[in-house]
Amino acid sequence: MTSSAILGLAGNATRLDPLDLFLQADIVVQAVMLGLILASLWVWTIIVSFSLRMGRIERRTRDYEEEFWESEDYDRLLGKRARGDIPSARIASRAMDEWKSSTAKPPVDRVGTRHRTASAMESQVAQEADELADRLNFLATTGAVAPFVGLFGTVWGIMNSFFQIGAQESSSLAVVAPGISEALFATAIGLFAAIPAVIAYNRFSHRVNRFEASLQRFADRFHASLSRELDKV
Repeated sequence: MTSSAILGLAGNATRLDPLDLFLQADIVVQAVMLGLILASLWVWTIIVSFSLRMGRIERRTRDYEEEFWESEDYDRLLGKRARGDIPSARIASRAMDEWKSSTAKPPVDRVGTRHRTASAMESQVAQEADELADRLNFLATTGAVAPFVGLFGTVWGIMNSFFQIGAQESSSLAVVAPGISEALFATAIGLFAAIPAVIAYNRFSHRVNRFEASLQRFADRFHASLSRELDKV
């Protein structure tokens, strides 16, 4: 920043203008700010899209499970809905595939069939939870890293302000205040990106864990139903 720009900014500014703070900042600080702004936009994109997706999946899963337990023909229901975006349907389909494969030829190993069916459903439950939580890693990373990236921009800006002190041969607050303000603005943007990311990550992780527990209860109940059918084989 030139001395005239510094003095002009110090003399004319009556309030903080984020755009001016960005435009007047050093190129390194600008790059840090821009990166944090893009990260913040992506965080909010994930928050909105994940909320909509989870709401849709939870609603479809709840409706499917109600229909599933009321149905007397699991094969027909699975054939109609297994390929949809319904985790419970994929879990039930995986269990039925394993159950049919294990009981296709006599003699039937009841203990082994129960174990393999339970393992197949547990594996599918874990896969469903992993797929839902996949994009949450970016929230965790942003929440942990963004404040330090902003701090880097702040440190660099303050170093630049001290350089201006030497260049101007003046320790006047009017000389260093604009540069320090721009530097601190980088930290503010870092916190702006990190705070929603941390809150969303904790909230969504809890939501995924709760949904995974719901899927596991469905799997346990279906396993018990298949186990009773196995006793008749």
